[in-house]
Amino acid sequence: MTLKLISVSLLAAAAFTSIAHAQTLNVVTAGDTNMVDYINDFLAPRFEELHPGVSVRALGTGPGDAGSQAIYEKIVAQADADTWDVDVAVIHQRMAGQMTEQGMLANYRDDIETGHLVTRSTAENALGVNVSGYVMPMFHSQIAIAYNPDLISEPPQSYEDLVQWAAENPGQFGYNGITGGMAGVGFVFGWLSAFSGMADQIANGPWDDGAVEEWAPALEALRAFNQNVTITPGNAGTLDAMNRGEIAMGPVWMDMFYTWVADGRLNPNLQLLILEPGMPGQPMYYTVAERAAEPELAREFIAFATSPEIQAEGIVGQFNWFPGIDAEHVRDQMDQDAWDRLYADVSPEIMAERGISMPQADYFQAILEAYERSVSN
Repeated sequence: MTLKLISVSLLAAAAFTSIAHAQTLNVVTAGDTNMVDYINDFLAPRFEELHPGVSVRALGTGPGDAGSQAIYEKIVAQADADTWDVDVAVIHQRMAGQMTEQGMLANYRDDIETGHLVTRSTAENALGVNVSGYVMPMFHSQIAIAYNPDLISEPPQSYEDLVQWAAENPGQFGYNGITGGMAGVGFVFGWLSAFSGMADQIANGPWDDGAVEEWAPALEALRAFNQNVTITPGNAGTLDAMNRGEIAMGPVWMDMFYTWVADGRLNPNLQLLILEPGMPGQPMYYTVAERAAEPELAREFIAFATSPEIQAEGIVGQFNWFPGIDAEHVRDQMDQDAWDRLYADVSPEIMAERGISMPQADYFQAILEAYERSVSN
């Protein structure tokens, strides 16, 4: 064989070997476009550098529960296939519970080195469904009350105190009801948890056919409360109204609040608090499809994405989200100024004490319907 033929053969063999070892990890994510950008622009290059021959491909399915529903439907359409074209799925709580119950997700968290770094209840329970082992939080979002300390020297610290404050300061509290964003919806969930006497049951189930009737006094009180508040057009509308001085307080997503402050869109003097006995938040979850084509690579990717370094640099640094893993494991990866900005008003201890779960799925829908029927009308 001539030298030229030998060279060609070696090149062909090298190319074949490269193709044989090339791997594509399919990450399908619900959420806004920033979720896809985070995976493609931040996580993928770093993971691929550590895994030569691996390509990470992210596909977005859209925001909200509809995005998670689209992932569910994508897998259902492949039900008869030996493997699915979803390796890692990033989904919301409601769909995580349903997909766990229907055997669509792998039990993997105990297999990854970061699995023990999360102890929050939302890693075990998703709207009343036991998802322990099947999910790893990507990040946590938390609803809180933003307020203007220049107008309120002693803000109310509980839902009960807020009722009195709103009566004394009509129109100065604003929220979006249950339309236009989840900050208002979460405020309503917190109200029912505070005043219904069914907080544990609303969070964890089981469903009680008589629950809605038992909420009647709490819903009537909320209807009366609404006579003293300003109804805003949505999450952004609450922040805009506060920034213009039209209202002095209102529920917001904490990460959105911090991002607006960082972008210069919001009065930096505004502060945050979580009302007693608690206000809800929710995570997005990393999950592994039960019939993933690359299950081991999927586990490695999630371990990488939930490492303290990546959580600090990406989740906190890029988006002002709260880390998916316990905050104590991220602190050493953050400088003091960054830590102080994130937890300036609401400490990790307060987050743990007053950050409650969204309602169990049946109660979630029932509360929205009850609000429409008894409060909005």
